[in-house]
Amino acid sequence: MTRSLALLIAAATLASWPAFAQPEGGAAVSVQASLFAEEVARARHEVDAAIRAGVNVPVPRDPGGGVTHEQHKRNYRTIFEGGQLYRLTGDRRYLDHVRALLLAYADLYPGLGRHPAAANQVAGRLFWQSLNDSVFLVNAVQGYAEIRDVLPAADRQRIDDNVICPMAHFLSDESPEVIDRIHNHATWAAAGVGLSGYLLGDRDLVDKALLGLDKSGKTGFLRQLDLLFSPDGYYAEGPYYQRYALQPFVVFAAAIAAHDPDREIFAYRDAIVLKAVRAAIDVTHNGYFIPVNDAIRDKSLRTEELYHAVAIAYGATKDPTFLSIADWQGRTVLTPAGEQLAGDLAARKAQPWRFDSRALGDGPDGKQGALVLLRTDGGRDGPLLVAKNSVQGMGHGHFDRLNWLYFDETGPVVTDYGAARFLNVEAKHGGRYVPENNSWAKASIAHNTLVVDEQNQFGGKWKVGEERPTQQLAAGLAGPTRYSIAAIDTAYKGVAMRRALLLVEVEGLANPLTIDILRATGGGRHVYDLPLHFSGHIIDSDIDFARHLAERPVLGTANGYQHLWVDGVGARAGKARLTWMQGSRFYSYHMLPPAGARFILAESGANDPQFNLRREPALIQRVEGAADAVFVSLLEPHGKYDASSESVVASKARVSAMDHRRADGADILTVTFADGRRFAVAVAEDVAPTARHRTTVDGRAFEWTGPVGRLDLSRETRK
Repeated sequence: MTRSLALLIAAATLASWPAFAQPEGGAAVSVQASLFAEEVARARHEVDAAIRAGVNVPVPRDPGGGVTHEQHKRNYRTIFEGGQLYRLTGDRRYLDHVRALLLAYADLYPGLGRHPAAANQVAGRLFWQSLNDSVFLVNAVQGYAEIRDVLPAADRQRIDDNVICPMAHFLSDESPEVIDRIHNHATWAAAGVGLSGYLLGDRDLVDKALLGLDKSGKTGFLRQLDLLFSPDGYYAEGPYYQRYALQPFVVFAAAIAAHDPDREIFAYRDAIVLKAVRAAIDVTHNGYFIPVNDAIRDKSLRTEELYHAVAIAYGATKDPTFLSIADWQGRTVLTPAGEQLAGDLAARKAQPWRFDSRALGDGPDGKQGALVLLRTDGGRDGPLLVAKNSVQGMGHGHFDRLNWLYFDETGPVVTDYGAARFLNVEAKHGGRYVPENNSWAKASIAHNTLVVDEQNQFGGKWKVGEERPTQQLAAGLAGPTRYSIAAIDTAYKGVAMRRALLLVEVEGLANPLTIDILRATGGGRHVYDLPLHFSGHIIDSDIDFARHLAERPVLGTANGYQHLWVDGVGARAGKARLTWMQGSRFYSYHMLPPAGARFILAESGANDPQFNLRREPALIQRVEGAADAVFVSLLEPHGKYDASSESVVASKARVSAMDHRRADGADILTVTFADGRRFAVAVAEDVAPTARHRTTVDGRAFEWTGPVGRLDLSRETRK
């Protein structure tokens, strides 16, 4: 349903519901301002349609995206929304329909066994994987809770005994391989089991959910809070799954706060639940989650999980910046937390959320690398440089240590493929991850990181990667030169890698420059490939590419290389450049590659018989037969293209020259612009924040303290 239709229906809701007329503080609320009225209208529209359609509880048959799968999803949404609508309106139509649905499940569920479409995950009963059964239970329990006390005793007993209890026991005692894991599947299971326990007054179920099946605390919800989040609130599997896992974390936490207040769950582990919500918001650009690891790139803060998370976090903190996020979302949830949030948003209590630079430590101790977010203006869609220097991310992790991405108001510029999956599209591998997720999307060559000898990091074994964290050596989060410096010497045997990424603001330039200095040190002879995956249309290059116009060779045979078409191969001595256009802006990528390097223009999509891959461009810098290699690159956004006025401004790069040298324990890069202005940056080997460094550039003394220094060569003063 569109928002305009929701507003029209909400007008009738407001007229018939006095509670909406006076929110907290007594200020009148307009239809447009009442987010909760829109939510009620939207739910009424959906549940009324479900009531007209009648009760439909089919025998499970299909995988994700199939008819029965989607019907059971609609049913748990109807149970949740119908229960909330009965609480809010007292309309018995909602009670009767939720009751009828649950009684139909009471007839169906006891006779179900393993789902017939089960695949590589633990099988569910209603769904192909037990994860979806957990999601069903989390939603159904919340809806059932709103009608349970007014049901006849016999109906209540049938639903308790034939739906809620057996589902909770299936997801706990009968599925130890699920609930006793440290994983998002276990979080959903624990939440469903724990909510069921609170509803039924079954302390045994609650304790198993909180502390694991043996109640030792070695697994269970609390242990998941200990191990799945870093002290900064960053989630082990990455932003996409942080989004997905947040709903059970916050919903169950709210129930714990209500039923077991002495646990002080929102204060647990230095308020880790609330930190997780804040981190989830921060790991977005223009509302969309940064697509590292297995991630679907169109997932944003406008999802059910984040509607719950923002409402519950606001209720726990009254932090008015959460209200600005809810305003951007344009949605909330039908719970009391959602109603309170909407009332305070309507009362104009919102304050802007500031998207600042952050270094989010990874691992339970926060010392297993980091996801570094470098921003310049605090805005939702401003320049963002992401340095992925984290740990593996469990089975959903990709082989991409020292990867980087760049975003600005045009969208993703330097990109990450994310996941190869068509979620719930039955024709595409039953909605599950397609085979190319392993053969391409996870491969090192599919990312903006160094690849050695055409192999995946850690030999393509994620469990090995999980034991070998990245070292986040230093991060500078403020000032005109922000930076991340990280290293790893265990991704490839005998090869150490160190990468410095700098986001540099330059007077007179509308957008910051990104400087990248990557050094590989190894014994023997290696093939080093450094890809850049980008979004946009190639405009021009000073590299003389030999184009493959008649036929398109494939770059390799394995580890993702088999999925790359080769469009051209070229070489150039000294600095090289590739310029492309994305949206209204031009981007020039300047390179100082190692001696003897070649450049490969490639595109994903080779060896893809089922058309599972997107066609996306990449530029690869390749050097062969080298023990050591240093790659120095600079990304320059510039100019403007206006299709409506047919005007083009500054389509040519302003950076005209770059010079890199190693001296006095530092990498020194000098950048020259076409107008003659020059500056130098230095990245020291010694990254101690108090270390003092000194070198010379063009005969001038260059002194700085800490890992990174900068010198303006166009005037006498030094920044």
